[in-house]
Amino acid sequence: MFPLLGTAGARADLAPAQISGDAVPQALAAGGDAARGRALLVRRENANCILCHAIPEVGFSGNLAPPLDGVGARLSAAQLRLRVADNAKLNSATIMPSYYRSEGLVGVAAQFRGKTILTAQEVEDVVAYLQALK
Repeated sequence: MFPLLGTAGARADLAPAQISGDAVPQALAAGGDAARGRALLVRRENANCILCHAIPEVGFSGNLAPPLDGVGARLSAAQLRLRVADNAKLNSATIMPSYYRSEGLVGVAAQFRGKTILTAQEVEDVVAYLQALK
């Protein structure tokens, strides 16, 4: 196991996240809400997942990344959590943003430095929605 965010300079307000294999086994927050997670996936302000992924029941969807149909049957909640939090830990060449990482990033505008794109609760909400896509 190793830390997701790194121990040096990690922000105190971020929930601890340990990676084990290809997953983050422990939830970052209590209880994800699938409806809130779906709203985050289609909202342009934060995640904007539809830019790259095809998502069920969404009119517009991208084709740069794998479609999300059936992802809940293919991956566990722990595996989905790592992919949402910091997919670069699995694929250093990914174009997917690290949604729950605040350090070691390049090209980040000054007002966003030291901040994550999603909160711990929002990561869990997205994971809950993805888990429902069986």
